[in-house]
Amino acid sequence: MFDVKLFLSALLGWPLFHGAVITVVLCGLVQTVSLMVGLGTASLAGSPRFWVRRLMAAYVWFFRGAPALLVLLLIWNGLPQLFPIFRQAWFTPFLAAFIALTFIQVAYITEILRSAYSAVGHGQTEGARALGLKRWHIFFYVVLPQALRVAMPALVNEMISLLKTTSLATVISLEELMTVTTMAIATSFRFLEWYAAVLVYYLSMVAILTVIQARVEKMLSKGYAR
Repeated sequence: MFDVKLFLSALLGWPLFHGAVITVVLCGLVQTVSLMVGLGTASLAGSPRFWVRRLMAAYVWFFRGAPALLVLLLIWNGLPQLFPIFRQAWFTPFLAAFIALTFIQVAYITEILRSAYSAVGHGQTEGARALGLKRWHIFFYVVLPQALRVAMPALVNEMISLLKTTSLATVISLEELMTVTTMAIATSFRFLEWYAAVLVYYLSMVAILTVIQARVEKMLSKGYAR
């Protein structure tokens, strides 16, 4: 039988809330840093220099092709083997998950933004040059706002995917949402109630991201015809 009392206790209790906070913080940090890096790597991916484009294409190919679980394990177990400095106490599961997921996320965001940049017509940049704007002004005031409007749905979808991918960090003992759930199930042997509670957390976080996406898209679409 489904124990409603246990379900509510799990849903409103501190362990799952603490795990959800770690999940959200990790996801937010990874997405923020990845977006900042991706703004530059996407430009490099469309560089007129052949070797720069090939280098970025190789990076994207590698981290899009490698399973996220394998990258996590390589960072957590491989870095300490190669570099003794990573054997110190400061190299925590949270930091390892942050590094691994950022490498992966940058690859996906690079492709999203590269295609978004290319969607902005050349006439826009040519007109900006004719007005005397500098290269960085053209990028930040002309290209980037239009590209973000195009890329926003894909970026939010990628963040939702990242939110769920953080659950893989349970293999390196990061006490995120799924790790806490697994530990609770191991002590109570009640599967359905804990899984239902953690499902509510994930669905709630995705719902919040969806609302934010709608508002940001509305803000970026001001001045554009529907």
